[in-house]
Amino acid sequence: MATLGEWIAGARPRTLPAAIAPVVVGTGIATGLDSAYPIRAGLALCVAVSFQVGANYANDYSDGVRGTDEDRIGPVRLVGQRLAPARSVRAAAFTSLGLGAVAGFILVALIGQWWLLAVGAAAIAAAWWYTGGERPYGYRGLGELSVFVFFGIVPVMGTAYVQTLSWSSTALLASIGVGSIACAILVANNLRDIPTDIEHGKVTLAVRLGAPRTRGLFIALLVIPYVIVIMLATGWGPGIIGAWWALLSLPLAVRAGFSVVDGATGRDLIPVLSMTGLLSAAYGLLLGVGLALG
Repeated sequence: MATLGEWIAGARPRTLPAAIAPVVVGTGIATGLDSAYPIRAGLALCVAVSFQVGANYANDYSDGVRGTDEDRIGPVRLVGQRLAPARSVRAAAFTSLGLGAVAGFILVALIGQWWLLAVGAAAIAAAWWYTGGERPYGYRGLGELSVFVFFGIVPVMGTAYVQTLSWSSTALLASIGVGSIACAILVANNLRDIPTDIEHGKVTLAVRLGAPRTRGLFIALLVIPYVIVIMLATGWGPGIIGAWWALLSLPLAVRAGFSVVDGATGRDLIPVLSMTGLLSAAYGLLLGVGLALG
């Protein structure tokens, strides 16, 4: 039976910045418009974190029962390493997703925008079917697209919307930057796992592209957020000067980029994953603060 520490590790806490950053940025946008609501922001954060943990447990369960995780390098795999029964991990996934659904329902009820329930349902489906079901889309190279949408576009624009009840080009641009870094985390993960994914028939985007082009994609995903900063802070975009704050996270992007360009593989990519997760947190916090200050 898995220990509490192993259950916590199985939730993959290092991925949580990718869930927290969009909420911080969306709330920064709302604050800059004098429309921030702490309770709504807190509920949005609960939804994002619960869905992230649920997706991680669901991934652990589905990959574990398929045998994909048996020889995987990286964080704890509860099912793949036979630390916990598959049914228990599946229950943990459903519980986490359920908690997120409850928080989302309360948030939707507060603002009366019931159509947002469909967005939440789509997020839950995306979390489960990433590696679950007979035809998981994560095994067909579509994982990065889902991450970009559900860890970039949806949470940034959604968090801003539930507080301001309006759409803005600022939220759209910011969501692209945040989503790109979230994608970079997955790309680094899949770059590391190319050998074992090929062995188990998991055709990720990294497997389709091959290692050299995957490294190029990783670099591109680190460049895009800073192009977005320029667009936000200059005449190309809304002209929010505070967006320049996000440039303070650039050294983290440079360090992660150099490691990947230098040809890091296997276990050597684990620090890159940690660094990219830290970049997600730093970029989100700095951009959120900058947009709040305007």
